[in-house]
Amino acid sequence: MFDGSLRVSRDSRYISVHDVNPQPRLLQQVVEILEKDGVIAYPTESGYALGCLLESKQGADRIREIRRLEPNHDFTLMCQDLSNLSHYAKVGNVQYRYLKNHLPGPYTFILPASREVPRRLQTPKKKTIGLRVTPNVVTNALLAYFEHPLISVSLILPGEDHPMTDGWTIQETLGHALDAVLDGGYSGHEPTTVIDFTEDVPVLVRQGQGIFQE
Repeated sequence: MFDGSLRVSRDSRYISVHDVNPQPRLLQQVVEILEKDGVIAYPTESGYALGCLLESKQGADRIREIRRLEPNHDFTLMCQDLSNLSHYAKVGNVQYRYLKNHLPGPYTFILPASREVPRRLQTPKKKTIGLRVTPNVVTNALLAYFEHPLISVSLILPGEDHPMTDGWTIQETLGHALDAVLDGGYSGHEPTTVIDFTEDVPVLVRQGQGIFQE
């Protein structure tokens, strides 16, 4: 059970947007929070996630604190589209065709990290990074404001097995520890399918929503 023993964000905001046509003026508020090293909860197709800007080491440290993650826990980069993803991973022709057929979708791909990924976010030995492109309308509208992806991790509270799926519940439970909750409506709870694509043959790491195809 989450005990609430976290640092308090005094300026925490609850921002609810339309799940199909998110209001730009409200998204702009979230953008400004992220640009100040803020940490937010935001919707994906597989539950809500915690996120901060790629360059925010402070934000990444706070996410680890909220989730009680080990220092070497792997983050995922939430990218706006495949073109954006390709800046942060070494994607060969085989991988590109496969990703193009599956994204956006409920998948997390593990790929060799490019030089654009800070070393603190890469898997130490393999130099890999997890990447996602979500079909969630609200999150894609938010990502459109940035050149870089969000550092991301599923919002699973300590002691729980599934991510949180409702923005208002997140606000009541965890809002005090976040700078903002971006409520984009209810999200599913089944996790993404994780595929290791560091070589030319995809390897299933975790079966989730997405159908795995070799």
